[in-house]
Amino acid sequence: MLKQRIITALVLLPFALGGFFLLNGALFALFIGAVVGLGAWEWARLAGFTAQVQRVAYAALVAALLFGLYLLPALAPWVLLLGVVWWAAATFLVLGYPASSRYWTQAPVRLLIGLLILLPAWQGLVLFKQWPEANWLILAVMVLVWGADIGAYFAGRRFGKRKLAPQVSPGKSWEGVFGGLLATLLICLGVAIYRDWSFASLLLGLLGTAVVVLISVVGDLTESMFKRQSGVKDSSNLLPGHGGVLDRIDSLTAAIPVFAALLWLAGWGAL
Repeated sequence: MLKQRIITALVLLPFALGGFFLLNGALFALFIGAVVGLGAWEWARLAGFTAQVQRVAYAALVAALLFGLYLLPALAPWVLLLGVVWWAAATFLVLGYPASSRYWTQAPVRLLIGLLILLPAWQGLVLFKQWPEANWLILAVMVLVWGADIGAYFAGRRFGKRKLAPQVSPGKSWEGVFGGLLATLLICLGVAIYRDWSFASLLLGLLGTAVVVLISVVGDLTESMFKRQSGVKDSSNLLPGHGGVLDRIDSLTAAIPVFAALLWLAGWGAL
C-alpha cells in the first residue's frame, strides 16, 4: 500500500504543481474545473447514485455551472457566501451525527450539498489567481491544511485520548486538532516574523489561521460523515493507494472558500 501511494504521488505531483502554479486565466479555471468535475462524479456516488450515467450527468451539471460562474464573475461573492454558510451548517451536522442525518438523507438534498461543497472551492481558487500574490495565496491555504494534517497526525498519535467525533471518524481526537492548530499558528508566526507584520496584522493572521484550520477539520469530517452513511471507505479508487479525489481535497474544499472570504473582508482582493 505504501509503495502504491508513493508511486501515485510521484506521478501526480508534477501535474498538480504545474496546474496550480503555472496555469493562469481560463486554463487555470479549466484545470481546477477538471478536478472538481471528478469530485462531482465521486460525490454522486455518496449521494446514492451508483449508475455511471447518473454520476456522469451530475459531473456534467457541475461543469456547466462552473462555466456559467466563469462567464458571470459578479456572482463570485454570492458563491463564497453560500460556501461559508454551508460550512457553518456542516459543523452542526457533523457534531449532531447520526441524528442530523435526517436532514440530508434525501438524494436531492445530497446533490445540492455537493454543489455547496464543490462550487465555492473552485470559485475561491479562481479568485486567488486574480488577486495580488496569487500563487502565494494558493500555496498558503495548502500549507495551512497540510500543516494542520501533519500536526494533528503526530499530536494524535502521541497524546490522543479524547475522541473528536467518534460517530463520524473514530480515529480523530481533540488532541490532534489542537496539535494541528498549534503547528499552523507557529507557521503563521514564522511568516509574520519573516515579512515583518505589524502586531495588528499578526493578530488578524493568527485568528484567520485558526478559523481556516478549524473549518478544514469540518471539511474532512463532513466527507467522512457522508462516506459512513453510504457505507464506503473511499470516495472512489481513482488514485491508487489514496482513494479518490474527494479523499485528497476534502479539507481544502472547506478551507478555500473561508480563506477567500476572510481575505476579501480584509481588503485583499476586489470582488
